[in-house]
Amino acid sequence: MDDLPRVLGDLLARERRSDAPALLAPALGRAYDYHRLCTNAWKTGNFLRLLGVREGATVAVGDDPTPEAVLAFLGAGLLGAAVRFDPPRRVDDRALVTPLARAAEHAVGPSTKRVVYGDPPDDPRVSYFERDVWSENPTEPPDAVSPDAALLCGSGGEYSHREVLAAARRVADRLGLASDDRVAVRAPLADPGTVVAGLVAPLFVGAAVLFPDEATTGTAAVAEGKAPEGNAVAPADVFEFE
Repeated sequence: MDDLPRVLGDLLARERRSDAPALLAPALGRAYDYHRLCTNAWKTGNFLRLLGVREGATVAVGDDPTPEAVLAFLGAGLLGAAVRFDPPRRVDDRALVTPLARAAEHAVGPSTKRVVYGDPPDDPRVSYFERDVWSENPTEPPDAVSPDAALLCGSGGEYSHREVLAAARRVADRLGLASDDRVAVRAPLADPGTVVAGLVAPLFVGAAVLFPDEATTGTAAVAEGKAPEGNAVAPADVFEFE
């Protein structure tokens, strides 16, 4: 990609669909190519819109390294909403997306919509990610998103689409990423630096995001300490690269 994309949705455009690997989670036995990832991100965005997610809204997502967490981030970004991967005990965001097993860790405000994945919920007021996203329209959300709209929230504040994509390009340059790379995520998604380096940077160059198991290594990594890949960045450094 010669020009810097304006918003996250540019990384999920129709022309980027292919059979190249995009998201790998070997411990879960799951893999997405770019065709499947883009289509499911669009469907997730369309589903979140039904819950009232719009530009200016925030979505709280559990930091479990799962495809659902990635899709929730991408889907919210397609709508111009911001994502926080470190939801507090009390959540007042527009939506809360977590595994069912961790849903009881959070209380929600009256306007917050709960979404769970993994096992189906018993409560009919709670949305079931797998069922409800699967049934959505597989087309790109039509939302016009501003590059200055917030995309990520963390302890350091908010980061816009423009800031996240610029940082992702610098990470890709620093790691020398190419489309055949696999970037292992070895740090918590709760840190915005992990999201930029581990999710956005590989998508920026058409590489794959890897949630590694004990037997799997990538060609690069985002990690807080030493990583078996050797070629790695620390989350704390991501927004400091020039």
